[in-house]
Amino acid sequence: MTSAERTTQQSAILIVDDEPIVQQSLAEWFRSDGYEVDSAGSAKEALRKVAEGRYDIALVDIKMPGMDGLELQSRLAEVEPDLTVIMITAYASVDSAVQALKAGAFDYVTKPFDPDELSHLVRRAIEHRSLRFENIRLKESLDAIAGAPTIIGDSPGMRHVLDLVEAVSETDATVLIRGDSGTGKELVARAIHAKSGRRYNPMVVVNCGALAEGILESELFGHEKGAFTGAQYRHKGKFEMADGGTIFLDEIGAVSQRVQVELLRVLEDKVVTRVGGQTPISVDFRVIAATNQDLEAMVEAGDFREDLFWRLNVFTVEIPPLRERPEDIIALAHHFLEQYCHAMNRPHSNITPEALEVLGSYSWPGNVRELENAIERAIVVGKECVVRSEDLPVRVHGSTEPVVNGSSLAEVERAHILSVLNAMEWNISKSAEALGVDRGTLYNKIKRYGLQRPPDGAG
Repeated sequence: MTSAERTTQQSAILIVDDEPIVQQSLAEWFRSDGYEVDSAGSAKEALRKVAEGRYDIALVDIKMPGMDGLELQSRLAEVEPDLTVIMITAYASVDSAVQALKAGAFDYVTKPFDPDELSHLVRRAIEHRSLRFENIRLKESLDAIAGAPTIIGDSPGMRHVLDLVEAVSETDATVLIRGDSGTGKELVARAIHAKSGRRYNPMVVVNCGALAEGILESELFGHEKGAFTGAQYRHKGKFEMADGGTIFLDEIGAVSQRVQVELLRVLEDKVVTRVGGQTPISVDFRVIAATNQDLEAMVEAGDFREDLFWRLNVFTVEIPPLRERPEDIIALAHHFLEQYCHAMNRPHSNITPEALEVLGSYSWPGNVRELENAIERAIVVGKECVVRSEDLPVRVHGSTEPVVNGSSLAEVERAHILSVLNAMEWNISKSAEALGVDRGTLYNKIKRYGLQRPPDGAG
């Protein structure tokens, strides 16, 4: 059992004082309180005892011949960093005691001693140690339970992404994650947060493309009661909720020009004013943003503020699409297989060589999200504990990429929209996200081109 694990009743105290009467009287007091007590008449003896034994609290006299208490405090920190030090001083040496506090001492007590006051001080020191070690254990448990998410991929492109995640995690730099829809931008953002010094504080996710301008403004910055029709209560915004942690701004390219202005101000000043409010609120957050859009082109077209772009584009992580890293497809497929077998309480399955060949030859326009969808579907429809070629969606058995040569622009667009719709199992929200349009625009395109969902079972 280590000193950090011992209870208050088992705590051991070392008294370091060159006066035998002080050693004796303090030893009697603390033994009567149930502590284990030892004493040393010099700094040299104290160092030897701490090196050989285990103590929780050291009561150290500042004024001693030879090595004084301040120097001993420094040496003890090297020998036993977890030792809690309480300094003993006369009224004339209070300045030295304050110096000891700045160097890490828990507290100091002045001579002559008040037994009750001294006992109370030691109890507080023991409780402080207990809480400190409990926090350490709690953080270790949190690390084990909610560690960094697993990012699957051993291709050169993904190894580069992992290297960038490691490099930026230990900083507070703003990160812009770029990549096609479905490549795993939020997963990378969560990995950066989980490896950072902010990991014990929240990561707040905001999908900027899913909210109308007015709603997004209220969600980001909060609002006061009565700020607008329907605002019946005060609402804390996402930036306030992310205080001490990380805010992840997904689909940052979808933010309106007006909200961009407010967003830039908050990122620069780290101060939020709720909608309808007057009081500035200081917040401490780290920003990670993500986009599948060409922000530089949007800046050139006047759709995205250049100053906001440079505020966000401090450190860039570019995630390659799955078609550019085919060597990761098999590893990802097995990862999703294990994940969904466990979630569905199904026996652990395997993938036939024929199915692996089909998976490896498909272009995956929906990226990792589409692959995950295909594996989940295969597990659901599969009759055996093996994923077979016929269990995979029909679309993956042949390339669905449109042929551009000899095609009109409308034909190319139609083919591309149909490809994405099929890749997303005709989920309109996900398809619109992948195409970079809103749901209304996608519905109009479907009607214009006469696109129809395949019959159930056709993949």
